[in-house]
Amino acid sequence: MLAIVILAAAALLAAVLDQPLPPVAGKARASDGDSLRLGEARIRLLGFDAPELAQDCDGADGRPWPCGRAARDRMAALLSGGAVQCRPEDTDQYGRLLATCTAGGSDLGAVMVAEGLAISSGRYWTEEAAARQRRAGIWAGGFDTPRDWRDDHARPQGAFGWLPTFWPRI
Repeated sequence: MLAIVILAAAALLAAVLDQPLPPVAGKARASDGDSLRLGEARIRLLGFDAPELAQDCDGADGRPWPCGRAARDRMAALLSGGAVQCRPEDTDQYGRLLATCTAGGSDLGAVMVAEGLAISSGRYWTEEAAARQRRAGIWAGGFDTPRDWRDDHARPQGAFGWLPTFWPRI
C-alpha cells in the first residue's frame, strides 16, 4: 500500500513539474545578439548563436569589424518595434528562460541568421545556407564560431564580464 502511495505522489509531482512554461510578452531590450531581457526575465533565444559582444569578425577585405556589437545592435532594432512574444521551452543553468521569440510577427532567430549575424545551432539551417550563399554579415569574411570564441576567451570574473575592447576599464 505504501508503495502505491509513493508511486502516486511521484506521478503527481512529475505531472506538475512537466507543465509547459507560460508564454511571456512585453517590451524587451537586447542583452546581446541572442539574448534579451523582458521585464525581470532573462531570455536566451533558442536555435542560433550570435557572436559575443566583444567579438570581432573579419570583413570581406580582411579587416576586423565588431560583429558582436553589430549583432546586439540589430537585435535591439528588432526589439524596438513593440511587444515581443516568447514561448519558453526550458531554463538553463544560469536561470535564463530558453525560448523562441517573435517581434513584429518575425521570428527573431530566423532574422538574425538570415542576415548573417548569427549561426544556426539546431534550427534555421535554411536561413544560414542563404546567408552563406549571399556572403551576408559574418559570412563575408572569416570568423570564429561564437562557441570557439568563448572557449578561447575565458569570461573574466566579476560584474563586467566581456566588455568590448573599446570600453574603458575602470
